[in-house]
Amino acid sequence: MNQIKAVFNGNFDYIENITVSPLSRAYTFSDSVYEVLPFYNGRLISFDEHIARLLRSVNALSIKIDIEKVSNEIKQLMSSSEFDHGYVYYQVTRGQDLMRSHMYSDEMTSETFGYVTPFVFETKILKVMICEDIRWGRCDIKSTSLLGNVMNMNNARAHKCDEVIMHKNETLTEAGASNLFFIKDNKICTPALSNNILPGITRSICINALAEIDIKVVEGDFSVNDLKTASSAWLTSSTKGMAPIENIINLDNSLSLNDPHYILCKEAFDKRFFS
Repeated sequence: MNQIKAVFNGNFDYIENITVSPLSRAYTFSDSVYEVLPFYNGRLISFDEHIARLLRSVNALSIKIDIEKVSNEIKQLMSSSEFDHGYVYYQVTRGQDLMRSHMYSDEMTSETFGYVTPFVFETKILKVMICEDIRWGRCDIKSTSLLGNVMNMNNARAHKCDEVIMHKNETLTEAGASNLFFIKDNKICTPALSNNILPGITRSICINALAEIDIKVVEGDFSVNDLKTASSAWLTSSTKGMAPIENIINLDNSLSLNDPHYILCKEAFDKRFFS
């Protein structure tokens, strides 16, 4: 088994040699943000967009970082690995408390941590379930505070599902670790960005790929009922790519994997994502 290469506060080492204080605010408050940056054939996918989103997340939490140093560490992690395909996980934490306190010191020094791992990019056909969105109110920040996602995703696993599609009062938000797209009345639809939805980088890739072939994606407020009449649906993320949904177990609808609109979208997406 290959040892996992990592970096912590600027020091590169193997992950098993890295130690973290129990008073790190990532541990005590989930006071941290992260990014997952995929790479394919040794090329980081949408690197600038991931860095911009990381910067947006830390700014939203008033965490100070050296974004050039962070960028270089991410690139070094990828280039130091022997993998052609994989992803870099990178996390920024506000820092360590002398004593656990909700109110943090403005003089606190941020912590950075990242690692690189191989990953096989393949299209997986998904079985999902609908559930209530129980997450916090600022899901547009890519925080490590993911307990709501964990609860919903593991409940889905107990029902032999791969993912969830969440809603707030019947209005669709996103999946547990992905953004949602579906086809209804020959239109490609996706929930509009809001505080309840993370602005997915792969979501943007999908929208831009479709724009290149003159297919407009309708971004708006959609309900669970809209999914009941959808002809096809898929999820997007940095590790899923564009993954089709075959079955929503608690929704009376049969989704097609052969919808011609879906096939056209998949071809456009793969061309942009992997090129």
